[in-house]
Amino acid sequence: MPQVMRAIVLPEVGAPLQVEEVPVPAPRAGEVLVRVAACGVCHTDLHVIKGEVAFPTPAVLGHEISGTVAALGPGVGGVREGDRVVCAFIMPCGTCAFCAQGRDDLCATFFAFNRLRGQLYDGTTRLQRADGTPLAMYSMAGLAEYAVVPATDVFPLPEGLPPVESAILGCAVFTAYGAVRHQADLRAGETVAVIGTGGVGSNLVQLARLFGAVQVIAVDVRAEKLEAARRLGATDTVHAGEEEVVPAILRLTGGRGVDVAFEALGRPATVQQAFGAVADGGRVVVVGIAPGRTAVPIEITRLVRRGVRVIGSYGARVRADMPRILQLAASAAIQPQRTITRRYPLEAAPEAYAALDRGEIVGRAVVVMGP
Repeated sequence: MPQVMRAIVLPEVGAPLQVEEVPVPAPRAGEVLVRVAACGVCHTDLHVIKGEVAFPTPAVLGHEISGTVAALGPGVGGVREGDRVVCAFIMPCGTCAFCAQGRDDLCATFFAFNRLRGQLYDGTTRLQRADGTPLAMYSMAGLAEYAVVPATDVFPLPEGLPPVESAILGCAVFTAYGAVRHQADLRAGETVAVIGTGGVGSNLVQLARLFGAVQVIAVDVRAEKLEAARRLGATDTVHAGEEEVVPAILRLTGGRGVDVAFEALGRPATVQQAFGAVADGGRVVVVGIAPGRTAVPIEITRLVRRGVRVIGSYGARVRADMPRILQLAASAAIQPQRTITRRYPLEAAPEAYAALDRGEIVGRAVVVMGP
């Protein structure tokens, strides 16, 4: 085991990401040390980098990883050193009231300790600089060569799945699965719109078709993203830079609107578009994270009279859903590699997030730790 590793550190909000050598962390009771193979490049990290989502600094970001078990903390079973694994961005404590109810997507401990403080569940981080300065952890802090993860969030990767590309199962696919399976409760024969076809949106398209949607309308402002959505199963596309979204969706659905409209950008205008495009009695599922306390006005009378439901969706249910997601990937029912279009070495992670900020990445990009 090496004594030091490379990690991408955010020194402070708005500062450039930088490569640093930091001590390799050690797992404590109930934790696993993972040698990271790849980490997905997610827009939520970008929100933190830009100060749009509050998080302590200095910090190591990155929250969807694949890798190999390097060491086990005391009391850990279910995985062994050398096992290939994936981890979801929500890391359930397994003991809070929400976890006990099977709703570990709402784990109170995860939000209180990790999302607010950048810590694991004993109230400390596992990362520090060489001089002892603590480094906050965004989820497992996956933009590093090694990461400590609670054992409740470590899942063996089935044979045959690609180790690098499978990293995105832990957020892009995981988030889309939770939205389609639980919050939308999508049924075969229903119609869907997906507004924003980036990393999560492209997987919403793929999963909506898998769950039986007969029409999937992809909406984006970039033609190449719409072309990619068609390859993943979108039946129709709307170029939001060239036509009004709501009238276009109504036209494509014969004036009715869709049964479910997924919003995957976290912007007031696109949430309103989703609300306007959904049929009476339909569901608007908001998946995108917004800066700060961003709010959106909704037409109350239509909401009430026409029985429209507006539902938030943060992720899937980790311990129940990750095994199902892995089964779907192992059977090729979903193919995470089809949505990955760029791979960056660790030292190029700052450019990956710059490209994401410019809207250039189609689907998902991953940061690869090895050659």
